Amino acid sequence: MKAIIPVAGAGTKLRPHTYTQPKALIPLAGKTVLSIIIDQLLEGGIREYVFVVGYLGEKIQDYVRLNYPDITAHFIYQNDRQGIGHAIRLTRNLVENDEVMIVLGDTIADYDVKAVIQSDTSMIGIKKVDDPRSFGVAEICEDAEVSHVVEKPHIPKSNLALVGIYKIKETSMLFECLEANISQGIKTHGEYSITDAIDCMIRKGAAFKAFKVASWFDCGKRDTLLESNATLLKKFGSKAEPSPAYENTVMIQPVSIGKGCAIKNSIIGPNVTIGDNTNIDYSIIKNSIIGAYSNLFDIVLDDSLIGSDTVIRGETRTLNIGDNTDIDLG
Repeated sequence: MKAIIPVAGAGTKLRPHTYTQPKALIPLAGKTVLSIIIDQLLEGGIREYVFVVGYLGEKIQDYVRLNYPDITAHFIYQNDRQGIGHAIRLTRNLVENDEVMIVLGDTIADYDVKAVIQSDTSMIGIKKVDDPRSFGVAEICEDAEVSHVVEKPHIPKSNLALVGIYKIKETSMLFECLEANISQGIKTHGEYSITDAIDCMIRKGAAFKAFKVASWFDCGKRDTLLESNATLLKKFGSKAEPSPAYENTVMIQPVSIGKGCAIKNSIIGPNVTIGDNTNIDYSIIKNSIIGAYSNLFDIVLDDSLIGSDTVIRGETRTLNIGDNTDIDLG
């Protein structure tokens, strides 16, 4: 079993942060989006990974090699982003003869990884949503068998959204369908879709069963990223280095504080993640994510996403600031 993780997207909905940092590496509850995905798959026993990278792909490579030196990691560049189906097609030479787990690089969900990996059939992760028009949608028969999948339908026949997790047994058939769609120019919403390829597999006789995820965390936009951070902080628990550096500071849990941080004269929390080597003084921060190597002085932050290597002085309420920024609000 191998894992494919497409992480080539530019993350436009999270700009300005994704101008300098891949979406998959944004800090989240003391981890990163990518590390949460890899850790889950490692618990399922998968040791070999194919990362489809593109925009800022070297940062993904450096991160994986530094933090996961014991896995077998392959990196394939998707220089021309034409959709997830196109990204998966690029991995053919590495995985065609193996069963694969495909997890989209911005997908975090609670599910039984081992049960999915060990299943006798191909599997698709689903979650009931209020408005499925923005997602791939699955139509389910008896015994959770998937009869049809469609990408972002105008008139959905189901409210079961595809969460972006797939276990594929008939890998050769997947690539046959991807090749056929690409050669015939079959696109959905301007992209080659993995949903279209899976529907092709179902029409050819491949059996897919749906599994429901307990929780599905949206990491694609600022507001939902902050909500996911709060929920995952409760799940993973608070985290802070034992340090005398938190002088005259009140911590309202849950919070996650990275290594080498100096915090004093401040109130931190609840629902705050702070990256490594950040300095904070005379500040109040809640419901926010602060990147690494940042410096915050005399600031009030609520529902804010602050990039790495940022300097902020003054007072405000809500910010959405990218990396390498220097702001004086005094």
